[in-house]
Amino acid sequence: MPAEIKRLPNESEKARWDRNFADLLQELRVAQTGVQILFAFLLTLPFSSGFPKATPFQRDTYVFALISAAFATAMIISPVAFHRALFRQGRKPELVRYAHRMASGGLAFMLVSMVSSVLVITDYLLNRWVAVTLTVVTGAWFLIFWVILPFVRRNWGEDDGDALIDDAPTDASPSP
Repeated sequence: MPAEIKRLPNESEKARWDRNFADLLQELRVAQTGVQILFAFLLTLPFSSGFPKATPFQRDTYVFALISAAFATAMIISPVAFHRALFRQGRKPELVRYAHRMASGGLAFMLVSMVSSVLVITDYLLNRWVAVTLTVVTGAWFLIFWVILPFVRRNWGEDDGDALIDDAPTDASPSP
């Protein structure tokens, strides 16, 4: 994990770890909803009327997407189980680091599952060349927003630290 971000003003080490964990849990709630919807869709797909017409390639890609969604689900939910195991042991820093790794891995598997799902559907509906092209574009789109932009902008706002400290106007005179 990269260097820790500065604390908020008057924030203790314990409060910072609590805040980091709460922030991470909020992010996981969003990701968990997305992966659960995808996983549910993938679980129902074989029972649809058109699935028997799927080619072996489409079935293999489907299984890959399904297993990736299952792995994503496991990794995104794992911080909850880890928290239960470490509850009240004073190991919040370890929990936050672990949860960060699991969330990152879960998002990676979610990306693989989503892109594979796009390939299954587009290959079923369109010719293979168009399906692969659309899938590559979709994968690139996800990578831009989930990997490249966050990496490029990882230091974004470092100079704005004072905004957290004091949002109040500097003029102390009473308003009319």
